[in-house]
Amino acid sequence: MKLKLEISPDLAALMQAEIAAGEKAVTSAMREAGAGLKSAWRGQITGAGLGTRLGNSIRLATYPKGGESLNAAALVWSNAPVIVGAHDTGPLIRSRNGFWLALPTAAAGKSTRGGRITPGEWERRTGLQLRFIY
Repeated sequence: MKLKLEISPDLAALMQAEIAAGEKAVTSAMREAGAGLKSAWRGQITGAGLGTRLGNSIRLATYPKGGESLNAAALVWSNAPVIVGAHDTGPLIRSRNGFWLALPTAAAGKSTRGGRITPGEWERRTGLQLRFIY
């Protein structure tokens, strides 16, 4: 008795095609997920009013750089992690000596020297006393 088994489509070629399709799917999924995360993070930064320049510090790298792989990865990071982290954690802001903190607004105007105006200079210019709020 003779038994002959023949697989008409080549099994090795079929498996190779499935592996190639899997590599393409994983790599494209990682690129799409990385791009989505980057754009969402940038949108949160600009939406919080921190400006587009800080939003543009968010970067994306996908690996492998060229080609496709089943082990593809995406890395999203910030070029300004200290600034982004400070807005994320909300650090305590204090004055130099820890007593009063004066925040000049646009309505206060500029200093005669061209920089930010000091509380003392503002009082001298306007003749009004500042009131301190605890």
